[in-house]
This record gives sequence, C-alpha cells and structure tokens, in this order.
Amino acid sequence: MKITGQICALGAMSGTSLDGIDAAVLITDGVTITGFGRHDYREYSDRERATLKAALGLWPDDDVAAAARVISHGHRVVLAGFADIDLVGFHGQTLCHDPGGRGTHQLGDGDALADDLGWPVVWDFRTADVRLGGQGAPLAPFYHFALAQWMQATSPMAFLNLGGVGNLTWVDPAKAKPEDPGALIAFDTGPANALLDDAMLKRRGVARDEGGALAAAGQIDDDIVSNFLAHPYFYKMPPKSLDRDTFSDLSVAVSSLSDVDAAATLTAASALAVAESLQHCPSPPSEIWVCGGGRHNPTLMQMIAAAVDVPVRPVEDAGLNGDMLEAQAFAYLAVRIARGLPTSCQGTTGVRAAVSGGTISKPSPKSL
Repeated sequence: MKITGQICALGAMSGTSLDGIDAAVLITDGVTITGFGRHDYREYSDRERATLKAALGLWPDDDVAAAARVISHGHRVVLAGFADIDLVGFHGQTLCHDPGGRGTHQLGDGDALADDLGWPVVWDFRTADVRLGGQGAPLAPFYHFALAQWMQATSPMAFLNLGGVGNLTWVDPAKAKPEDPGALIAFDTGPANALLDDAMLKRRGVARDEGGALAAAGQIDDDIVSNFLAHPYFYKMPPKSLDRDTFSDLSVAVSSLSDVDAAATLTAASALAVAESLQHCPSPPSEIWVCGGGRHNPTLMQMIAAAVDVPVRPVEDAGLNGDMLEAQAFAYLAVRIARGLPTSCQGTTGVRAAVSGGTISKPSPKSL
C-alpha cells in the first residue's frame, strides 16, 4: 500500500511483562511526529495471564491455540474502541526469541485482525530482520530517534525502556536519518520487571512490588548481584538482545532469600545492569529518559540514578506518555513499513543492512 503525508496510525503492544495490551494513536508520516492521539489499555485477567505465561517458550508448531485466543480476543476488544484509523501496527506477543537459533515467534494473526477491524494491519515486524542476520530486537529505536527530533534534542541522549526486559537506545539527534552510521546504538540491558514480577506472583500472589516497597525494605545480596553481573552477556558488544527468561538463574539464586531481600536483590540487579550498559555507548548520554512500567517503581528508579552519572528522568518530564511509547513505536514502524522505509539497521539490531520488516494485511472485501 502507498502511504503519503501524515496519517492516523494505531499501535498495539503486548510486552514481556504480560500485564496487558497498550494501544495508542500516533499522527505521523513515518519520519516526523505531528501529534499524539487517544490511547487505551486492557489489562489481562489472571486466567489470561496464566495462559500466556504457560505458552512462553513455545514455537508455532507447538500447541499455542489457547494463548492465540487470548491475544486475538484482547486485541480485538481494545482496538475496536478506536475510530478513524488509517493503519494498525500489531506487534503480537513474543513467546520465543532465539535470533541465533530457531528465530523469533510473535503470536498473533494480522490477517484475522485486519478482517475483524476493517483496517490494514502491519505485523510480524521482527522476522525479516532475523532472517538477514539481525537480533530482531529492539525495534523501538527508530521511533526514539524521531522522538529526539520532536524533543528538539541537541546532544546525544538515551531512552531506557523498563518493561519485562530492559533496553537502552543511545541517540545522536544531529544525524539526519536513524539508519545513518552513528545515529543509533540499541540493545537489551538485562532483566527489568519480569523476574521481580514473577517472584512477587509466586511468593505473594500479587502482580508486582507495588511502589518498590518491598525492595526498599530489604537488604541486597551483593554476592548474588556480583555473580549476575559476571554473566558473559554484559561483556558482549551490542547490538544484542535477550529472551525474557535468559537470566532465570537469578530467580533460582534469590529463592532462599526472604521476600524483601529477594525483591531488593532483583531490583538492584536490574538497576546495575542498566549502569553496566552505559559502557557500550559511544559517548555518555546527556540524559536518560525512562519509559515502561519500571519507571513507576521509585526504588528501581533511585537505584538506577545512584548507579549512573547522568540525570535519569521519566519521559513525562518531556511531555510524553511513558506507558504508551512502545505502542506508539509500532504505530510509527507500521507507517514506515507501508512507505518502504527501514525499521532497523546495523546499529540497532546488527542486521547486515537497513531493512524494512513486516507484513501488511488488508481486510478482505467481505469484512468491509
């Protein structure tokens, strides 16, 4: 399909934290951002979350039917509440991510969603990148570059997303395009919320360490954190990416600790992984702008701020919505794909050449 000018794109994201579906409208031509539209959120029920969690690690040839129904129903419900949409960016749910092996698996059927909604849907964003030798993640950096331009940044800066897994994007806003050499460096930092949320659910039957209260009351096990930071991943040069459960050994390591000490240790591990990541930036960022659910955890934010030498600020301080940045990112990427513009490059995923990934599904005539 041919896209010209600014359009109304709707992005949807279901992340590795398995909390729910973010949906947000972005007005963009796939290069510049003109405005931000309505947004919505649909939380997964406990049963839906359990179904998705049980499907983690499964591939398309496994039995993922129950999880597929959760993704299909949840997206159909939240996205149908929008109107006057030109294009949808549908990420789906990552079940497996193994770019050096079997590839990557985002659960979701863009063809069916296009028929359900009556709008064209862009989906399967990561496969083309992986097939061309890239990590397939992170994909938000091209949007971060556009945001840096929107913010009128003049010096290198960084965006930090604290979702289930943490990822960092270093941006040089002086470059003309995101695919230009030196414009972007992006990679996963380590666990952010996933392991802590899993521990809270297992130990206390709650979704998260609300407000970082348990971590604030606990003692950090320095030996466990030191062993965690000795993992080869932290010495690997970017681009690089993680599966949600790459650091599952850390969960085992804290299993003998009390609830408060486990929370403190897991939170410290996430924070110090961010600090370690800055060694891979071409130059120190002037500021770190934080989005994702982890920015609501003051203990985590304080630990990150204490571990780095630059200001750490929630993106709300720049007039942005940190809960919706990733959904907006997939709206932005969808427009770029519809225009044939690249969505990843060597600096973001390690792909050999800048690539525009994704599949575009149009509604069948009978659904219109």
